[in-house]
Amino acid sequence: MESVICLPAANPSLFSAEGFVGLIFLLTIGIIIFGAAVATTSRRLVRCVAGLAICFTGVAGIYYFLMSPFVAMMQMLIYVGAVSILIAFAVMMADPEDHHGTARAPVLASPLGAAVGAMLFAALTGMGLNTEWQVFDRRGGGTIKDVGVAFLTDYSMVFELVSIVLLVAIIGALVLARRGRS
Repeated sequence: MESVICLPAANPSLFSAEGFVGLIFLLTIGIIIFGAAVATTSRRLVRCVAGLAICFTGVAGIYYFLMSPFVAMMQMLIYVGAVSILIAFAVMMADPEDHHGTARAPVLASPLGAAVGAMLFAALTGMGLNTEWQVFDRRGGGTIKDVGVAFLTDYSMVFELVSIVLLVAIIGALVLARRGRS
């Protein structure tokens, strides 16, 4: 008796599982780009913080696609929940009359930045498309206990760096809040 191996289609349909997952992935990338654009181009600080939170939420979606729901949850709790909210509170506590006019950027700053960004995007896209990616086996069961043990043994430096990011966010919020009060 012959066994039949079912391989995914070369061009999956939008109505197949692979096509729908690809569409959701592209939507997640769109959310990241939209949030980054809002965060970098908005003139109001509250909108910048909202764009940053949207961008962080998209990054959490990417972590979820990488089959790491615990890291996605930590991204939501730490960056969206803590850092963005602390920045929002600092912006709200700052004195609105304490802004000084910003100097205008040189005329070539925007086209030069766009050209450098386009070259970086082209280089990374070319590298990503021409690289033969290896699929690694999953290690462990991915339980909370396994993640906790890995954080406190193999990845203890990363675990401490996350706490330093939170500490810097708290100190920055306090500095902005103190400067805003007279």
